[in-house]
Amino acid sequence: MPRIEYNRQVSFSNKMVSMLKQLLRRNQESVMDNQPSPHFWDKMRIKWNGGHQLLPTTDSPTISACTTSTNLSGLEFQSNNTINKFMTGTNLEEKFQRGIPEIEPLQQHTKVDMNGTPAQQPMESSDEQLCPPAPSPRRKLFCWQQVLTAIAVSLVSMVVGYCSGYTSPAEISLKMDLKISNFHFSWISGSMPLAAVFGGLMGGPLIEKLGRKRTIIVTDFLFLIGWILNYSSSWSQEFRFLYVSRVISGCAVGIASLTLPVYLGETIQPEVRGTLGLLPTAFGNIGILICFLMGFFLRWHNIALVGGVLALPFLCLMWIIPETPRWYVSKQKIPEARKALMWLRGNTNQDAVEKEFEELLKSQKTSDEKSETLRDLFTKPNMKSLLIVLGLMFFQQFSGINAIIFYTTQIFEDTGSNIPSSIQTIIVGAVNFISTFIATILIDKLGRKILLYISSVAMIITLAVLGVYFYLLKVSNYDVSTYGWVPLASFVVYVLGFSFGFGPIPWLMMGEILPAKIRGPAASVSTSFNWIGTFVVTTAFHLIKDIIGAYGVFWLFCGITIIGLVFTILFVPETKGQSLEDIERKLAGVKVRRMSSIANMKPLPSGV
Repeated sequence: MPRIEYNRQVSFSNKMVSMLKQLLRRNQESVMDNQPSPHFWDKMRIKWNGGHQLLPTTDSPTISACTTSTNLSGLEFQSNNTINKFMTGTNLEEKFQRGIPEIEPLQQHTKVDMNGTPAQQPMESSDEQLCPPAPSPRRKLFCWQQVLTAIAVSLVSMVVGYCSGYTSPAEISLKMDLKISNFHFSWISGSMPLAAVFGGLMGGPLIEKLGRKRTIIVTDFLFLIGWILNYSSSWSQEFRFLYVSRVISGCAVGIASLTLPVYLGETIQPEVRGTLGLLPTAFGNIGILICFLMGFFLRWHNIALVGGVLALPFLCLMWIIPETPRWYVSKQKIPEARKALMWLRGNTNQDAVEKEFEELLKSQKTSDEKSETLRDLFTKPNMKSLLIVLGLMFFQQFSGINAIIFYTTQIFEDTGSNIPSSIQTIIVGAVNFISTFIATILIDKLGRKILLYISSVAMIITLAVLGVYFYLLKVSNYDVSTYGWVPLASFVVYVLGFSFGFGPIPWLMMGEILPAKIRGPAASVSTSFNWIGTFVVTTAFHLIKDIIGAYGVFWLFCGITIIGLVFTILFVPETKGQSLEDIERKLAGVKVRRMSSIANMKPLPSGV
């Protein structure tokens, strides 16, 4: 008799498990039928991650329709062993529930008789229990408020680009009108990045004291003053006014280079931060292109006048865009912070916005608890992020980009090409402009690191080719007239590659990976370091070229870029689609648990 009772219980448990498997399979098919087909990039991401997807979580320890096959296959084995353990007792269902607590919530929906036959009753309530809840609607991306905000601050970046490219088209007419020597002109060119170093140092305290928005307004007025002084030099015929003009403009460039990434990093949601975060770089390249075009038609003082006009549009849009919610929270202005966040998110999906606001308050509270000073920039948790940003800034500048932008016309004159140097300069500016928009499309699909890889390889190849060309031209005295197109093609590919990665991404990542508490001073140090590199490259370019030749300079830049590629592979993190809080926690060494690991956790048995 005991043996018959044991076989009866085993038969009952096996039938129960079989019924559950059928029920789960039916629910899973129903869920899969109602799900839209994944996007192409989602498929690629799943394939890249080894085929694993995030599993939805449930509020109770029930068996979900997304439970893995490993968990299901263990049910029968667990049930047989559990019956042996719990043979005593008079209530079979009670013993079964004690042995297999995972299926306890199903008992209220699935009734069976003692022969193991399921009762005939509708399963709607069981379906509701087993299926995961419908996903909450996603926040609307690219709402016009965020696009308008990104465009507004990017107009200031356009003036930055115009200011950076000014010396290249203005060089010939400026030397002719004011009788400026190469020595004085090199210092007129170099005074802008040198002043930008001090502008970067001033920018950190300014964005914390005045706020991000007001600091951008200050930089726009500085640009306006600088261009007016530049234009006034044509009346006095005194080039010393140009020094003052370039110093003021350089301070504005340094402050803006720091403030714009921080502003956009704190106002744009993670899903589109990469795309909209590249707009300042795109508009900066527009400024360079406009400057090169103006150099084809205008003389140096009229080029400066156009620069003053470009500084005006932002003064009209500044009344529309808000201050960043994070700055408001840091100053304990909670109502203003909530209002700014609601405006930036388009007043849609209130729950998602409230959740984001709560996360912002939590992050600020954590930052306030850490009373950090300038000395804490160099502590171990913060040093990692700072060194990554400084490394990216170093390789950005010593890849040679500003030597090429500042002296494009002169370099093309030295190549001996039959194509007019001014036309080649405009072509390079146009490529620089177009390539950034391509990067804007790709950055949130491919990610930051992939674009940095593409950028590095493109620059390495073209710098090596340029070095070989100038070696054959200047050292071997080889007739390169039939290859006159090589310098222009190399410059086009070089600028294309730079604009894909090492141009915009270091600035974008500066606003992403620096910890919130030290973001102001750390961004200040990073920006100043960047402009020190610009100053060294632009002022030393002619000196180094006279010592090792143009070919040696390009090969030097090539070697540095190779090291930059290795640095990117080993140390630069991927930040695509991650919130600023998650990025900060990961770089600080705090493990961020994946949702799939939570969904796959099996509940503990009762009484444990």
